[in-house]
Amino acid sequence: MTIKIRILLAEDQAMVRGALTALLQLEEDLEVVAEVSQGDQVLPTAIKVRPDVALLDIEMPGSDGLSAAQALHKNLPSCRIVILTTFGRSGYLRQAMESGAVGFLLKDAPANQLAVAIRRVMADERVVDPDLALSALSDGDNPLTGRERDVLRASLDGASIADIAAQLYLSEGTVRNHLSTAIQKLNAHNRNEAAYLAQEMGWL
Repeated sequence: MTIKIRILLAEDQAMVRGALTALLQLEEDLEVVAEVSQGDQVLPTAIKVRPDVALLDIEMPGSDGLSAAQALHKNLPSCRIVILTTFGRSGYLRQAMESGAVGFLLKDAPANQLAVAIRRVMADERVVDPDLALSALSDGDNPLTGRERDVLRASLDGASIADIAAQLYLSEGTVRNHLSTAIQKLNAHNRNEAAYLAQEMGWL
């Protein structure tokens, strides 16, 4: 009798979740034991079903996949975490590995690669999309400080300096200083462009 690898799948799009589950269940040694659609459901569900592997999307309601990975790694370290995402951003890869993930794959990868990746992480290997690994090396480290990331993230919705200052409990002068430094670091023309560039790199 084959011992099955127990999988928790976190994906907010029902159609994608259903397709992934169907594909994984075709493998004799894989079993999806739980599905969730929100990041904040990952940890309580994992504690209940004790999966061997958690496949996590990054952008989900409730809590993003990177935060979920961090909580899962801290509270259930035996569970191997694989990020499965549409967003091939090198900054996300770095954050994922820092959050305890041992795999990072893109959703457009061939289905059989996913099954192979799950088996490899169970054998204590790290599995990372090779193109993304190369781009992470060439992009280098995130140049932004935590506060610079905060003000750029807050400015993504077009908020005014006053709004950002109120939201982050900072003075307007401090917000302007952080934005100015971030714009310079990213060689951007304005804060909107800086926020967009940082988001595209997965640095926010």
